[in-house]
Amino acid sequence: MPRTSFRFCPLCGGRLSVRRLDGHSRPACAACGFVHYRNPTPAAGVLIARRGRLLLVRRKFPPYAGLWSMPAGFMEYGESPEQCAAREVFEETGLRVKAGRLVGVYSGCDDPRTHAILIVYRASSCSGKPRAGDDASEIGWFPMNGLPRLAFRAHLRAISDFRKAARA
Repeated sequence: MPRTSFRFCPLCGGRLSVRRLDGHSRPACAACGFVHYRNPTPAAGVLIARRGRLLLVRRKFPPYAGLWSMPAGFMEYGESPEQCAAREVFEETGLRVKAGRLVGVYSGCDDPRTHAILIVYRASSCSGKPRAGDDASEIGWFPMNGLPRLAFRAHLRAISDFRKAARA
């Protein structure tokens, strides 16, 4: 059976079995017809640059605890990507930002929890006193050409696009 977090139907309690639907093997309930579609999870983040340095956070928890990433996280139901990005920055760094121009949208398949669709913005404003919080153990300002090891390839691609746009 494809990796799923449950073996029983969340609607009727029937046992899920694998069925071939739309060219994919999917857990489905024979009793009520429920199909578990394992879709990507939306996430958003913000790149904040000051004086040629980029703000990054050190991950406190797995996956990839101890590695660095941009302030980012998964969207909550009813939240826009811009709201998610601003909330995640505040939770992880104590900074209040407004999500500005879109840097890009990236597919992240290297997080063992999910396949993420990461929406990345530039910060258009920034205030507050920086401090590590939530799932960040540390924050740091790094020169664009001297970044530490990053946890996710999508973050690396976003930073690369951000740097290219800054040079243009």
